[in-house]
Amino acid sequence: MAAKKKPKIQVRRVYEEPRPDSDGVRVLVDRVWPRGESKEKAALDDWNKDVAPSTELRKWYRHDPDRYDDFARRYRAELATEEGGRALGALLETASGAGTLTLVTAVKDPSIGHTRVLEEELKDRL
Repeated sequence: MAAKKKPKIQVRRVYEEPRPDSDGVRVLVDRVWPRGESKEKAALDDWNKDVAPSTELRKWYRHDPDRYDDFARRYRAELATEEGGRALGALLETASGAGTLTLVTAVKDPSIGHTRVLEEELKDRL
């Protein structure tokens, strides 16, 4: 029996032009709808807002690079809760059925955003 191929996981900003040839399944992973973006232009397959950091954590973090390590630890703790686990499980299910899963976000710098942590968590679990 052949081993199942792991899906490719990638991150794109919602303000970038969708790439139908390489994006695969596009899931918005922000708690709040991106400002100024229409549903049509975003070209999303799903919106999993429950997998995003809590409002309290997001406001505390403010995308301050000096707080990233602590933010990542706190966000992983949120993902480990029952609610976080359900949301992450739904995303893992989506990923397992896709050749490519694109995590879509509105954050300005995904390299210090929650999508970096989320991408690592998904890759570790697939």
